[in-house]
Amino acid sequence: MIIGIPKEIMHDEGRVAAIPETVAKLKADGFDVLVENGAGALAFFSDADYAAAGAEMVADAQELYDRADIILKVKEPLFNEQKGKHEVDMMHAGQYLITFIHPASPVNHEMVKKMAANGIISLTLDGVPRISRAQNLDALTSMSTCAGYKGILMAASDLTKFIPMTMSAVGMIKPCNALVIGTGVAGLQALATAKRLGAQIYAADIRPAAAENAMSLGAKIVDTGVPAEAAIAPGGYANALSDEMIAKEREALKDVIKDMDIIFCSALVPSKLAPVLITDEMVASMKPGSVIVDISIDQGGNCASTVPGERAVVHQVTIEGIKNIPGMLPTSSTWLFAQNIYNLVKYLSKDAKIELDMNDEIVQGILTTIDGKLVHKGAIDAMSRA
Repeated sequence: MIIGIPKEIMHDEGRVAAIPETVAKLKADGFDVLVENGAGALAFFSDADYAAAGAEMVADAQELYDRADIILKVKEPLFNEQKGKHEVDMMHAGQYLITFIHPASPVNHEMVKKMAANGIISLTLDGVPRISRAQNLDALTSMSTCAGYKGILMAASDLTKFIPMTMSAVGMIKPCNALVIGTGVAGLQALATAKRLGAQIYAADIRPAAAENAMSLGAKIVDTGVPAEAAIAPGGYANALSDEMIAKEREALKDVIKDMDIIFCSALVPSKLAPVLITDEMVASMKPGSVIVDISIDQGGNCASTVPGERAVVHQVTIEGIKNIPGMLPTSSTWLFAQNIYNLVKYLSKDAKIELDMNDEIVQGILTTIDGKLVHKGAIDAMSRA
């Protein structure tokens, strides 16, 4: 089979789905590899290095889509302004797409339906289950590490004050308060980074084990009021809560949020819409100049006031809704991503051909569209709720 690596078209997206190292491994496994010219430039992987690794360089994106059996991407299909058409329309029936699709997010519903109608076999990386044998396939965890680190640096840049306690001849400036909501991989990295910068750190997570992990980093824990039996889904993930429970969690956060200088939002439920935990009214209660970084925006966002894909100022609070934060750390994030996606392709293939085992837990988690149908449970549920 032929694998195609297109250049990402999202604004300021510096990542790419393969690096010369993984191209060489794909070639050794029997695949042919096409790479669009300049695909790795923003992550400092040159065309010459791809060619040396065995890739065929392709100048035209449409030619790459036409020839490839498998497309490996970083971001979901988007409208290609240079070509004047959507990436879904550049693909063909029977073609495999492996990327972050985020099919449960409302903004992607029509795109996902179109992929199904066009006969594309799509697999979403955000559906990889967090089980032992899938750890080296888990690009979501890798990108979460990048987002937690870079997201706090963005907050530090946006903030109008020092983060650490600062002494001067005229007095002391107190350290800022930073709250992390959702202490999974991204949240823990955010807590660690905020602590290294000198913030007083706070954490909230409905899962007792996740809260304990945050406490081990020195965070003060905010009790969400959600009982453990309602909080934990299979695999240790956060469970989707009832509207009543979400309202209870909001109430627990309400008095804490108004005292925070930085809020980092990373509360997610796998393959479902992110819970809205910060209302517009709660944003209005925050101190002017405060910052919210909402990395859950790909799945709808944890803050009701977040503008998808943009930095906005709402009620004098800066809210980061940037969708590709790991793409702002392109060299490290690309290296991690390329290793994950290579491992997934190797897992799914035999003799350089994709073979999907429909009884496999990993395949069940990532398969989004096949045989002209949408099969992703999270997306189907989100569409029915919408």
